[in-house]
Amino acid sequence: MDWTREQRYRSYNSADKTELDNLLATTKNSKWRQVFHIQPIHGLLNDPNGFTWFNGAYHLFYQWFPLGPVHGLKHWYHLTSVNLVDWTDQGLALTPDLDHDAQGIFSGTGFVNEKSLYLFYTGNKRDANWNREASQCLAIMDESGTIKKNQQPLIPKPPKGYTMNFRDPKVFKRGGIYYMFVGGQRENMTGCILVYTSNDLVDWKFVSELKTNHSNFGFMWECPDLFSLDHEDVLLLSPQGLTPGDNEFENIYNSGVFIGTFNQKDISFDTSRFQELDRGFDFYAPQTTKTPDGRTILIGWMGLPDIDYPSDQDNWSGCLTIPRELRIENRRVLQKPILELKEKRTIECNESYHALDGYQLFKDISSHVGEYQMRLVSGDAVKTTINFYDSGDEKTSFFIDWQHQMIGLDRRKSGYQVASEYGEIRSAFYQHEEIELQIFLDTSSIEIFVNDGELVFTSRIFPTKWSRNISIESEGEVSAVVEQWPYQE
Repeated sequence: MDWTREQRYRSYNSADKTELDNLLATTKNSKWRQVFHIQPIHGLLNDPNGFTWFNGAYHLFYQWFPLGPVHGLKHWYHLTSVNLVDWTDQGLALTPDLDHDAQGIFSGTGFVNEKSLYLFYTGNKRDANWNREASQCLAIMDESGTIKKNQQPLIPKPPKGYTMNFRDPKVFKRGGIYYMFVGGQRENMTGCILVYTSNDLVDWKFVSELKTNHSNFGFMWECPDLFSLDHEDVLLLSPQGLTPGDNEFENIYNSGVFIGTFNQKDISFDTSRFQELDRGFDFYAPQTTKTPDGRTILIGWMGLPDIDYPSDQDNWSGCLTIPRELRIENRRVLQKPILELKEKRTIECNESYHALDGYQLFKDISSHVGEYQMRLVSGDAVKTTINFYDSGDEKTSFFIDWQHQMIGLDRRKSGYQVASEYGEIRSAFYQHEEIELQIFLDTSSIEIFVNDGELVFTSRIFPTKWSRNISIESEGEVSAVVEQWPYQE
């Protein structure tokens, strides 16, 4: 279906009960619905927003176009949790109903100020010629959950020298000063971050562009985030327009980090090598929060802009990743599934093989929604592959090429093809004689954590032939120990 502008820019409040009931029913009956991932009740979900611990609970919002699986008039949807695993639906949080956000409540962050949660977002407006006007805006939620939007934007437009691609404010406090990082684009069509400061979270002053060593690194920097981790500063962002190479940056857009130091005096960040955070097919716009016990938790959109997904036919698109705890080792950010996910485990199944050579269907382990842990040790193996949802004709394959020191995810036979123009294999150089995998399999997604989060592969998958089989095949001898904890469906 081709969506007209009028269809894309309808508000949730313009739909009657019959339309909403039909959307809800179509989505609910979709065979692609996830079991333990955050997903929209209908319509399109994209960036996570406002991820914060406030008033005894985690608050998580996300970008939402409620009336179809397309990028249309964005709202904010709201969820809460006390454990990052079980989420309570709080419903629609922010609606585009002011002049400066009339064409969308775009992404932003949350900041706790005394007894209120400040929600900073980008207001999207279009003029009569449909030219974009972007502003940085504020809504305040009190302890009762009531949200009030400021009637005027905090920052009505970008400074001179920058385009209206000006969005995704991140607010934090450092040395008694409030900072706002905003994703931006110079007039020469290169990406950057614009830095503002404030003493009261309301009156903001433009200071300068954030100085980095990457002045020509994509055409737009989205979703900036700055946080401290293991005595280092980490700059998280989603740059658009990177050049693929060496098995990196193969998706349409990418997300990753720089590790360094934010210098408040000259507003600089000494960026070194950019680390792509996820090597799979579907990961974008991640956001972090701090837990009460001091952990840094990241959650991202398990999707990408400008990509069609098979669930579109059922009037919904998008989900979020599982939450991941971050740490730094050897100047790299590692991601590990949060410990709280163990609460979802049920019975344990296990199976092992010694000196396996050839193809073997697992007998006690199956492609069931839930968590898996696998330990693989090469004897003289050249290549080893684990196949999920293996029906013979279809399968999603994770491979270890011991000979060429590569690991990767292959979805050439996963079922419905998604964004095949960007390739159907994702791989990374990786040299280990022993590999441990922690895998989270849902109805239409897979997340694979390699050796305690040194590498992560996140992908949507859409089988057309449902099979519970999992198989292992190896060219040369390999030993495998597998544990499985099915989740209740």
